[in-house]
Parts: sequence; structure tokens; C-alpha cells
Amino acid sequence: MTTARRIIIDTDPGQDDAVAILLALASPELEVLGITAVAGNVPLALTQRNARIICEIAQRTDVPVFAGCDAPLVRKLVTAEHVHGKTGLDGPVLADPTMPLQDRHAVDWLIETLRAEPSGSITLCPLGPLTNIATALQRAPDIAPRIREIVLMGGAYFEVGNITPSAEFNIYVDPEAAQIVFGSGVPLVVMPLDVTHKALTNAVRVERFRAMGTHAGRMVAEWTDFFERFDREKYGSEGAPLHDPCVIAWLLNPDLFLGRHINVEIETEGRFTTGMTVADWWRVSDRAPNALFMRDLDAEGFFALLTERIARL
Repeated sequence: MTTARRIIIDTDPGQDDAVAILLALASPELEVLGITAVAGNVPLALTQRNARIICEIAQRTDVPVFAGCDAPLVRKLVTAEHVHGKTGLDGPVLADPTMPLQDRHAVDWLIETLRAEPSGSITLCPLGPLTNIATALQRAPDIAPRIREIVLMGGAYFEVGNITPSAEFNIYVDPEAAQIVFGSGVPLVVMPLDVTHKALTNAVRVERFRAMGTHAGRMVAEWTDFFERFDREKYGSEGAPLHDPCVIAWLLNPDLFLGRHINVEIETEGRFTTGMTVADWWRVSDRAPNALFMRDLDAEGFFALLTERIARL
């Protein structure tokens, strides 16, 4: 029997974050050691609350949730209520969580866990701004070689930006944190908008979740119903991209994705390009590759995996 891959999810839920967490908790191939919340889509008070709500929907109150950084390293927080609604999980009516928030700071717990567990045994899965991860790396540089890899959702190259003309939201919110992570030497797998925009919902795919007749299936359908309205208006697309579940799907079935090992740098000083992921897709610089940067996705296979796993909850 294959040993489950041990992961920590760092997140700012977000409807698509919620689906990613449910996918991870429904998959026995993954052992979720904990969930660390960060400010991003909505402020920290809501992201830590939302993470606990999601664990309760999955009936996984055994997974500890920690609150982390409430602001970027050096900038004011930019949020995305215009996309996710005022709670971050707008759509269905959600009760307050009853499971407790852990009393340790997420960054302290990340450092302690990475130091205590066998080197190379833990994968970090950031789904939001990289503030918690960067703060841990700054405070404890010794943890970097102990991380198996970081699989993250963030950035864009061919799809350019979704919060500015040149920047994707997660990187834009805290580009200094992203710069630290991308320069850390930890193996990186990046799910940019180039691939996540191919993970598009549509009426048939959403109805499959609703037809499950389960609490989790209904939540995913109702979150997606709400989430879709923004992207349909913005992009004229059939549905909404499920960005963050791509991180978990890659861990479960990397054959669903195609990408290249390239150099990616983070712009922190641009007049119009702050937060841009400068991806050397064509390898025209002499900068050493530091990330496996994804560009394509088998969308049918992705949604088949998502549907099969969510149905287990």
C-alpha cells in the first residue's frame, strides 16, 4: 500500500479554495496535516472561519486550522470581495463553525512542524497570497531544504493578469512574499491562470455536483453558481475557473497537466507590472529554472476526478 503524501494547505478561502480543500480531504492518497489561513480573498478573520466551515462540511474536524498573517509583508491588504462576496464563501447559507481555531500562530506551527517531521516528507500547498510561507522562510531559513516541494496556485504568463493587466491576484497581493518563495530554492510547481482558466465549470459539470444529493455536493454547486457570475461577465466564458483545485489535482494525477521547467521571477517595482510573474517560457534568458510552470490541462479528466472525489464526502 502506498503511503499517503503528507501536505499542509495554506489558504484564503474563497469558493475555489473550498473545493480544493474538499478534494484533498476526500482523497486517501493525501494526508492533510493542517490548514493555515492567510489574509487574501477576504480578511484573516473570515479566511480562518471559512477554513473551519469547510472542514466541517467534509466532516473532518480532526484537521487543525491555524490563523496566520493578517496583512502582506510590506503592503496594505488588497481583497477580492467583488469576486467571492463579503464572506469569501457567498452563495449558500453557512452556519458558524463549531470546531475550534488552534491557538498557535500558523507561521510558528509551520516552522515547528517542518523541523519536527522527517526532512523531505511534507509538501506545502499555498492557494492564496504567499505571506505565511514567506514569513516562515524568513524567520527559519533552515526549513527550506526540509520542504519536499511547494505546489501553488498563482501567477500567469499567456493569460496575463486578473487583478491588474499584468498580475494575478495571489501574487499581486504580496509580491515580496512571492519573491522570497520563488527565490527560496525549494522545488516549485506553479498553477498559473494559463492552466486554471482551462478548469472551467459549465452547466453540466455543476449539475453533477448538485445531483450527488449530498451536503458537500450541494455546497460545491451553490458556491459555483455564485462564483460563475463574475467570470461570465468579465470573460464572457461559459462558467468559472476552479483555480485552486488544480493544485490538489496535480498531486493526485500529474498526468492531467502539461508544463515546462523554467525560470520565474516576481516583479516588485514595476510601474504597471507589480506582481507580474515574469515566466521565461521560451527560455530566452540565462536564468536558472526554478519552477515547473503549467500551461495545459485535461479538463474532462480534471472534472471527472473532482466529481468522483467530492461524491465520497
